[in-house]
Amino acid sequence: MMDSMETDITSGTPPIQLQFEDNRLVPLLFGAYNEHLARIEEKLDISVIATGNRIAIHGRSEAAEAARICLSALYDRLERGLEIQPSDVDAAIRLAEADTTFEGGGDGATKRVSATLSGEEVHIRTRKRVINPRSAGQRAYVEALNRYELVFGLGPAGTGKTYLAVAKGVSLLLEGTVERLILSRPAVEAGGERLGFLPGDMRDKVDPYMRPLYDALHDMLPTDQVAKRIERGEIEIAPLAFMRGRTLARAYIILDEAQNTTPVQMKMFLTRLGEGGYMAITGDLSQIDLPRGTPSGLAEALKVLQNVDHIGMTHFTSRDVVRHPLVTRVLNAYAAFEDAPPETSAPKQKNRGKIEEVP
Repeated sequence: MMDSMETDITSGTPPIQLQFEDNRLVPLLFGAYNEHLARIEEKLDISVIATGNRIAIHGRSEAAEAARICLSALYDRLERGLEIQPSDVDAAIRLAEADTTFEGGGDGATKRVSATLSGEEVHIRTRKRVINPRSAGQRAYVEALNRYELVFGLGPAGTGKTYLAVAKGVSLLLEGTVERLILSRPAVEAGGERLGFLPGDMRDKVDPYMRPLYDALHDMLPTDQVAKRIERGEIEIAPLAFMRGRTLARAYIILDEAQNTTPVQMKMFLTRLGEGGYMAITGDLSQIDLPRGTPSGLAEALKVLQNVDHIGMTHFTSRDVVRHPLVTRVLNAYAAFEDAPPETSAPKQKNRGKIEEVP
């Protein structure tokens, strides 16, 4: 972060000035050794000059406005008595960028980002934690999960599609809105892998495919509660093939990895919804592991249902990835490679992506 007035201003626009009233909160806002400010500078490609409780934000007008929204929302979070972690800063940056790009910024965007960060408007409450959206895509997804009985979450890995759907299902189960939580996915091996014969009973055979769903469950509920609810049948984890012939009333049903369903399987699954039931279907159409020539049921369903009312469809992008920052870069690199003309190679990067051999 720049701490002097020797700032390279290339945008030609005046800096955005901010002043924070509570001097006790300013160090928490800036972070230890100004790490939060440095993170915002790096992500938004702007520069921040801090003098006491005043800051000046230099850079492109859109990026500077996003930084203003981000810092204002984080300061509001501190005023509410909430802490700021690096993940909160990243979330504020993602939300501020989206609201600046699509909404034009302003006080309305600041209030929206602040409300999202604090969980004031959109959140999911489970036994172990309250989950707030960490990106604009997640915010739209949670809004859809709260509004519709059938929701599609579509997009790349790391965007929280399955995690948030499980959180919503657990929340409805705890409050008694539904009587069962059913988690399912097709038992298709990833990327052409062949795992071969798996020993044990049926549960032993299908558990490896269901592990991501178990992981999400344990993040929402204490371990003993997960085991007890599974034993009582309140939580059921089963491969898609087990859904045939059932009518699932007062249940929250999640279909994960839906891109690996066939059209027949997808139609079968969609027609399982019973009275008082909810469905969340998640998938990534760039990660289809079906045999060559087999159409994806998810792709077909999106076309068939695109004009049907009362169905939520949220499309995530790499901007919504909330895992390690490298995941976003990897996804963007693959997108650039796949979009490049056949006769050209992926764009070269200066001294980046170099693989060194280890002796």
